[in-house]
Amino acid sequence: MHYNIYFSPTGNTQKLTTYVSQQLGQYEDIDLSVNHQDLTIKMKQKDICIIGVPSFGGRVPQIAIERLNMIKGDHTPVIMIASYGNRAYEDTLIELKTNLNQNGFICIAAMAIVCEHSIMHQFGKGRPDATDYHEIDLFIHTIKERLKSPYREITVSGNIPYREYHVSAMVPFATKKCTECGLCGKLCPVGAISLEHPRETNSDICISCMRCVSMCPRQARECDASIIEALVEKLKKACAVAKPNDFF
Repeated sequence: MHYNIYFSPTGNTQKLTTYVSQQLGQYEDIDLSVNHQDLTIKMKQKDICIIGVPSFGGRVPQIAIERLNMIKGDHTPVIMIASYGNRAYEDTLIELKTNLNQNGFICIAAMAIVCEHSIMHQFGKGRPDATDYHEIDLFIHTIKERLKSPYREITVSGNIPYREYHVSAMVPFATKKCTECGLCGKLCPVGAISLEHPRETNSDICISCMRCVSMCPRQARECDASIIEALVEKLKKACAVAKPNDFF
């Protein structure tokens, strides 16, 4: 069986894992972004997994780690994908790899792909583009060749101990456009939005993943413009130059 596994609040990571999965045959989706689901799964050695996460401050989102820990492998091959918003992915891949190794997986390939930033959309805007997908296509050929041979563990970039997990607190709020349909509450990966009163968000639980903003059919949720402006100013130097994709 071939599994397409992703934590993808705004859909960017899912697009990447799905694109790769489609080149490798029929597959089954496992969406780690869905709250309150039973992920107790035991993979087989003959299975193939594509597992993707976004980089949050150079790390794997903690909730993604917690849900991946429910999925166990048996020397099961994995292709890892990290998406990042044109700043840096730092320890994301090595943290993901270490976690997967501990759960019985063999990481045979990995990629870090630039995507449009989920909050500051001017960074990485339009990526991945045609050039990025061409690079991915070439690497997919490499992956197919590796799958024909005895599986070999790869080495990826990053450091242990990992960088401190820290992301800017950015809690979206409901605007006057909100009709309280409740979709944001149903889709929130961590249950930070009240189902009964969807205008209310628990800032202590929110992970600033922007799923509620991207999924709202009325575009009725947004973040504080002054905070975004300050973040743009802080990161514009680091994000000014288009970053490359990395393949391992």
